[in-house]
Amino acid sequence: MRSDSPLPITDRSVVHDLKEPVPAVPPRGSRVRGRRGRVVVLSAVAGAAVLAAGAGAVALLPGDEPDRAGSGAGAPAASAGGSSQAPAAPSRSATPSPSSPSSSSSSPSASGPVVNGRVQPPRVRSPQAASGRYAMVRGSAAPPRGSRGPLVRYAVEVERGLPFKGADFAAQVQRVLNDPRSWGHGGRMRFQRVSSGPVRFKVALSSPALTDRMCAPLITGGELSCRSGLRSVINARRWGLGAATYGRDLVTYREYVINHEVGHALGHGHLQCPGRGRLAPTMVQQTKSLQGCRPNPWPFPGG
Repeated sequence: MRSDSPLPITDRSVVHDLKEPVPAVPPRGSRVRGRRGRVVVLSAVAGAAVLAAGAGAVALLPGDEPDRAGSGAGAPAASAGGSSQAPAAPSRSATPSPSSPSSSSSSPSASGPVVNGRVQPPRVRSPQAASGRYAMVRGSAAPPRGSRGPLVRYAVEVERGLPFKGADFAAQVQRVLNDPRSWGHGGRMRFQRVSSGPVRFKVALSSPALTDRMCAPLITGGELSCRSGLRSVINARRWGLGAATYGRDLVTYREYVINHEVGHALGHGHLQCPGRGRLAPTMVQQTKSLQGCRPNPWPFPGG
């Protein structure tokens, strides 16, 4: 699976892919005797309500809307074949191999559930359609110091209107691609994210509707992802909810879908499960089915 000399691409392949508690009402205020001997009751209720409102008022900037966290239930089954529904319970038969603690989460928060030793981000439901227009993530990210191999320049795009921050998505793509278990393994290549100039490929986070449009004539059914020309199109529904084949391990599924679609951009085609119980090659359509294999997001899982 060396990618020093990527094969020419002849097809476009589908992936089988805070809320502060309301303060309790305090006891009624202390009794204060007035000048004429009358007792005046000072109620703390109104003051507490004002304080609570002030503490909970948070200004949201564009792109910072709260996560629409799912309950663990996934999207409907894909019409392109195989179920890509994210389950409510972990799958005993789908336990991805643990990854290094340093990359155990795709979110800075460490308060999420832990699955396979990895802190999980909240599941987020993507709208069926957003703006239909991409925004390139600005700035650049260099390969890790000391990495070797030919430099591969790429860009990251996020469709406007999706409930994901472009900078967060881009950081995950950069982390995954420069992991020693990814396509640059052993000095084969190293990846630099840019926002100008020529690139070898773009990783584009897209709503289900835009994914279907970009991937046509492939049938992604609003559920799957694909490579389309220069773009590795990542379906935001799968990014937000994961897939049944990976159980509740959304972090590891995200690593898989990046590696799989970028694998197509680097010239790699689909593979089959080499044998029941073995690790699935990254280029198996794992969103659809593991074909008897165990889930695996990495081209070179041994690192």
